[in-house]
Parts: sequence; structure tokens; C-alpha cells
Amino acid sequence: MAQTRIAVIGGSGIYDIDGLEGAQWVSVDTPWGDPSDQILTGTLDGVPMAFLPRHGRGHVHAPSDVPYRANIDALKRLGVTDVISVSACGSFREAMAPGDFVIVDQFIDRTFARPKSFFGTGCVAHVSVAHPTCPRLSDACETAGRAAGITVHRGGTYLAMEGPQFSTLAESRMYRDHWGADVIGMTNMPEAKLAREAELCYASVAMVTDYDSWHPHHGEVDVSQIIAILMGNADKGRALVARLPALLGADRAPCPHGCDRALDNAILTAPEKRDPAVLARLDAVAGRVLG
Repeated sequence: MAQTRIAVIGGSGIYDIDGLEGAQWVSVDTPWGDPSDQILTGTLDGVPMAFLPRHGRGHVHAPSDVPYRANIDALKRLGVTDVISVSACGSFREAMAPGDFVIVDQFIDRTFARPKSFFGTGCVAHVSVAHPTCPRLSDACETAGRAAGITVHRGGTYLAMEGPQFSTLAESRMYRDHWGADVIGMTNMPEAKLAREAELCYASVAMVTDYDSWHPHHGEVDVSQIIAILMGNADKGRALVARLPALLGADRAPCPHGCDRALDNAILTAPEKRDPAVLARLDAVAGRVLG
């Protein structure tokens, strides 16, 4: 049986976890460049943990510039098995109010300026992202959130926009009324797709900060208001994360939903046609199937 190793990708307020033993910042080299920052590692309740600031400490990376491939590769190299994305979002639903958390289970990817795959010419692969989040890991996040007293909504579609600007009113209304999106953010894609390619279980905890621009009584998005909500959400996020090791346990069985076997039958390039340089870059994320 494998050992559970949990990674949290989130903002600066989420990696400050009380009780993290042996905490240290480590640098991880990847063939995809540098991750967003060093990674904080340690142990919580007997379970190894890793915390990666998505935008870097001090928020130095814009959403389009986050090195998503390097981040996921680095976590894989550290032996991570389960990734929890914690991110701010806007809400398209009255019931999903600022301060609430949404356990996302679907995405609409509207990003266009970011590399979205580890694979390509020299080694082509196609993985399914029909169900892009892991139900087992999402269950744990829901249970942890409710135990922490957070208002949690289980299930929701996350519209991933390119940014860095917020939506126009017309876009906000379209995403809400015609596309059926529930929340909107700028960072979960291609993160979720890359996690699937790396055979990592992935769950998305979207922390609502605002109602985007569709709401007739709230007006356009105001950054100062978002920051105020973010501060409270960070406290809630830490409370949720702190409960995950006890829920997931130190020993990890194979994922019942197959997240850790996502590359089975996914690579189409014939072995004799695979580019050795490309295979070298894939040693961490696809080493299980490439040998």
C-alpha cells in the first residue's frame, strides 16, 4: 500500500498551517522550468504535506503566467498523490454567496494563452477529463469543510477565463444564463488537466469572494471587497486543509476512480517513434507507463 502525500496549491494564506511538523521550503527542479515558488513541506497528523503558492509568495505570477506544468511536475517529483486546489472565485448563483466554498466537479475551459499538456509531438497522449475531479478527494474536502463550520456547496461548474481582467457584464450573463456555469475563476485550468495527465487525484475548492458582474444589486467586481473576503476565506481554507490528513489517512489504496491510472492506454505514439528528449521530460509525470 502506498503512502498518502497531500499537496495544496493555493494562495499565501493557505500554506500557513498550525502544527505542520518539520516545515521547510524546498526547491524542485523540473524540465518545464521553475515552479511558482519553493514548496513548503512537512508532516501533519502523520501525513506528509506539500504547500505550493500558485502565484508565488507576494503574488508575482499573473494567472496566465503561472507555470502550471512545472508546478504539477514538481509535486509529482515530491511523491504527491493527492492535490487540492484552493482558489478564489466569483459566483453566478445567489445561493453561492461570498464566504461560501464550492467543491467543483466540472470545468468550462475558456483559457487560450497557456500550454495545456505535457504531451505533444514526439509523444502524443489523450487522457479523459470527462470527470476532471476525484470524487474520493472531493468527499474528503466536503467533510473537512463542513466540520470546520464552512457553508459548503457540493458540485458546481467552474468557468476558467483567461484574465487578468474580470468579465464584462455580457460575458457574465452568458456564462450564467446560457452556459450553466456556477462559479468563475482564472487558475484551475489547465491545472486540473495537467494533474490528470500526471495521474494525480485532484479536487477543487473554490472560495467565493463576489458575484462577478451579473448581479443587479452588487455591481461590478471590486478588488478591495474581494481582498476583504479573501482574508476570511483564508482562515476557513486553513481550517479545511488541517482536517484532511485525518480523513485521508497515511496509507493510500489505489484510487477507486482510476485517477492514478489515467495514462493506461492514453499514449498513442508507437514506441519506436517516441522522441527520447520528450520522454526525458516526461520521466516524472508519465514514468509509470513509459518505464
